[in-house]
Amino acid sequence: MVKGLAHVCFVVVDLDKAVEFYVDKLGLTIAFEFKNDQGQRRGVYVKAGARCFLELFQGDVTPAAGKPSFQHLCLEVDDIAATVADFKAKGIEVGPTTLGCDQSYQAWLADPDGNRIELHAYTAASWQAPHLT
Repeated sequence: MVKGLAHVCFVVVDLDKAVEFYVDKLGLTIAFEFKNDQGQRRGVYVKAGARCFLELFQGDVTPAAGKPSFQHLCLEVDDIAATVADFKAKGIEVGPTTLGCDQSYQAWLADPDGNRIELHAYTAASWQAPHLT
């Protein structure tokens, strides 16, 4: 039985820059690191919620031909206005906050490799509300 999203994995051009973005700017925390046989960091596991993680590995990012199957990562936030203001103060470019058709607030940004990230704040009327525990 599937319990929920365990992690989303990205190959990133610059691991240090990705860690700076996700940890230093977005405020997530590193759970653990992956190291090669020489003891060099080659990846990190970043805590993104109670039971959810981002997995980041340094590597060659070569877009596949055509439209990629990955579309975006969505992060739930508690106060979208405060979160957007905080991120903008840290130099992150964030688009406008809008109310989606699902009655949840959303705003969009991208990581240093261009991976799209949706910030998502549920409302009492959110279609997801009956399914949240």
